[in-house]
Amino acid sequence: MTIPFISFDDMDTILEWAYVMDAMEDGHKLPKASVADGFAYRGDDTLLSRSAWIDGLGVAIKGATIVPSNVANDRPMVNGGVMLFDDETGELEALVDFHLVTKWKTAGDSLLGAKLLARPDSKNILIVGAGTVSTNMIDGYSQLYPDAKFQLWNRNNDKAIALAKTLSSRHDISPVKDLCSATEAADIITCATMSSDPVIDGAWLQAGQHLNLIGAYRPDMRETNDTALTRSRIFVDSRETTIEHIGELKTPVAQGVISADDVIADYYDITNGTFARQNDNEITLFKNGGGAHLDLMTSKLILKRWQERNA
Repeated sequence: MTIPFISFDDMDTILEWAYVMDAMEDGHKLPKASVADGFAYRGDDTLLSRSAWIDGLGVAIKGATIVPSNVANDRPMVNGGVMLFDDETGELEALVDFHLVTKWKTAGDSLLGAKLLARPDSKNILIVGAGTVSTNMIDGYSQLYPDAKFQLWNRNNDKAIALAKTLSSRHDISPVKDLCSATEAADIITCATMSSDPVIDGAWLQAGQHLNLIGAYRPDMRETNDTALTRSRIFVDSRETTIEHIGELKTPVAQGVISADDVIADYYDITNGTFARQNDNEITLFKNGGGAHLDLMTSKLILKRWQERNA
């Protein structure tokens, strides 16, 4: 049997954000995933080995290297692949391009968080960071909020200007220099940076906002400070892959600023109704942990669509 390799170009134009969000909601109605994460470090470089098994869906093993210095050499910072295995037999079903899975999983994860936690009338969206994830989030938000207006901030303002110019034919988007003022004026603030130190000060947050945190993935990384956590109702995609693994929550929990019990819900709580905004005035905070179970849900969707196209 020939094992298919599904490349980025094979499926990127076939997928839609709504499909991915639906696949994630449906995946969390199945038995809870068994997830195992492995991390290795070499200075600023990271090796991630993430695996998940969901009874009724199957198995995914995702390996990835993150080498920030690649950017200076015009190479991808992140590289890797996903192996999919049949749920019943354990046989290898497919190899899927890492970048395809990661694009749709990462943005789809945070889009689902916003769909459930941001005010439905949200219109002013601030994107912090000018990388690939930010571009994907802008495209996804435009489908959730067709009248959205975007502001884009980056430490290097020239990059924000360049990306805004690139996207201006499809979106109402402007680069900004004053992060504090832009944060105060936004309905949704989305951070997709590689920062180890907070870029968003919780003192800037206003009633009714939604803060969506994507970038931090290591124990030494944070995109917002303690004030944001203590002022917000906190949600995560998975307790198991965030609270003890990512500095955004691991550090303030260890320091007693918050407790693990302050995390109100994760996606397995969607069905019981607790993963939800309670009123228009509260500040909601969502931490995207991007666990392997989400890679599995996304990859299985990709395989299904690939099989339908090639039937």
